[in-house]
Amino acid sequence: MESLKIKIAGEISLSKDPGSTMKKWREVFGTSQTELSHYLKISPSTISDYESNRRKSPGIAVVRRFVDALFEIDSQKGGEVTKKFREVEDTKALYEAIDFLKPVNAKEFCKMMEAKVIAVGDKLGQRNIFGCTILDSIKMILELPYESFIKIYSGTSERALIFMHVSTGRSPMIAVRVTPIKPAVIILHGVTEVDKLAVKIAESEGIPLLITKLSLDEIKKRLKEIVY
Repeated sequence: MESLKIKIAGEISLSKDPGSTMKKWREVFGTSQTELSHYLKISPSTISDYESNRRKSPGIAVVRRFVDALFEIDSQKGGEVTKKFREVEDTKALYEAIDFLKPVNAKEFCKMMEAKVIAVGDKLGQRNIFGCTILDSIKMILELPYESFIKIYSGTSERALIFMHVSTGRSPMIAVRVTPIKPAVIILHGVTEVDKLAVKIAESEGIPLLITKLSLDEIKKRLKEIVY
């Protein structure tokens, strides 16, 4: 997991908003400010000051201690988060997971994707997402084992799933329905008419369902604007 530590440290160090990036990763690891402050032997208010950018950008030594603390605290809890990241490596060829440097409001994200709401649009403004996963719907159904589906979340379910090569949306929505972890938002790419069952699943699960006709290249270009 050394490569993941380097990735997290790099995101924080290069971010224009390092405090929000620190907060994002703390929440991804499910660590409270109190737990983190206890491990680092500093006050919770100091953690809060860093996350709200009331203190100057942390130096590399602080960032290194912060990242090490996240992994050590997770290890003490059984290492579940670290395990998820490790499992993701095994199936990443079937999808592309992109993590954001700071939370993005789901409604604003969908505007960026020029996505049209099909169901549960009222919840978009209430949710923040930490990343996006682009999936090849056909490959996912044919090649991704059921037990591996949760790996697409790259450590957190608070993300948007964009399904490519979709006909009506029924198959990917059924896959989401039968898995225990649910995404914050689902976007179907290139769909003209969404299957009624797909809409019903979105409504019953309370997951905003949208469609977009942006090209894959344009989607990735706009995602880079969020990441960098």
